[in-house]
Amino acid sequence: MTEKLNVRVYGAAVKDGKVLVLHEEYVGQNLLKLPGGGLELGEGVTDCLRREFEEELNVKINIVSHLYTQEHFVASRFRENEQLLTIYYIVEIADETEFLIMDPCIEKTEWLPINAAQNPFVLPVDRIAYEKLCERFL
Repeated sequence: MTEKLNVRVYGAAVKDGKVLVLHEEYVGQNLLKLPGGGLELGEGVTDCLRREFEEELNVKINIVSHLYTQEHFVASRFRENEQLLTIYYIVEIADETEFLIMDPCIEKTEWLPINAAQNPFVLPVDRIAYEKLCERFL
């Protein structure tokens, strides 16, 4: 039985046909993910995204547009009895000279070419968001 809702907000920073991804360890698994994270109570989704980029990468962002909101039920793969709701935006980094990995779980960052033939993400909703990103930029 699902007892908790976890709202996640992620940003696809796109530049020169590439998207910024994080290589991060989470619960003993190496994941490729977009920057972002969990919504806190009393926080708006775009405020959450701005906070997460500052906490993870020390940068301010501009929200360009909404990319995708998950439309189906997804149970958390990491927490029992938890439902996920994930929202994705396209963003731009305001000043890349400030870029610095602040979160010790982030092993490295990478600008990956946006390529419809090769979806690099493992988590199902991330895969859908990447397909939407390809539709928008290819």
